[in-house]
Amino acid sequence: MTAPGEDRPAAGPDSAGPDSADASISAGRVGRPHGLDGSFYVTRGKPRLLSQGGIVSVGGAALEIVRRAGTDARPIVRLEGLSSREDAERLRGQELTVAAQAAPALGEGEWWAHELEGCEVRDGARLLGVVSRLIELPSCEALEVRPADGGEALLVPMVRDAIRSVEPRARRVEVDASFLGLGES
Repeated sequence: MTAPGEDRPAAGPDSAGPDSADASISAGRVGRPHGLDGSFYVTRGKPRLLSQGGIVSVGGAALEIVRRAGTDARPIVRLEGLSSREDAERLRGQELTVAAQAAPALGEGEWWAHELEGCEVRDGARLLGVVSRLIELPSCEALEVRPADGGEALLVPMVRDAIRSVEPRARRVEVDASFLGLGES
């Protein structure tokens, strides 16, 4: 994920915090088969995580991507050991994940979802809540925040007007509460 308001490698739900050795990043889901050789479409694919030669986990197995075709919007992959349409069909609907430490480095101001989950969301000294997950919306990504005082989850769009700063190492996201309609800090 990138800085608010810019194109970003959308990151889905992940399994652990930023410093966890076993953190994984969703690379998409196995979609319908493509052709007869075991290739398949990836739904909700993360192109940066789906390069030929990369390793993805699916169904409890870590497999190499031996073919990458299609477009970034509609990637097609084939994994080692898959050699038929039936092989691909058996995996249909399963999540593809990449170990966080094997993911490509992101640029300045970019974060994967697992780095933001669990961060406190604040407006100055005012604690608004804790990031529970990152949600991909049609126009932008948003942080789903569990409010500190209970109640319904708050959605914070990842845009410059809403987000002042993001500090994953400090486990903190600074927001503009008045922009979010939550009053002054």
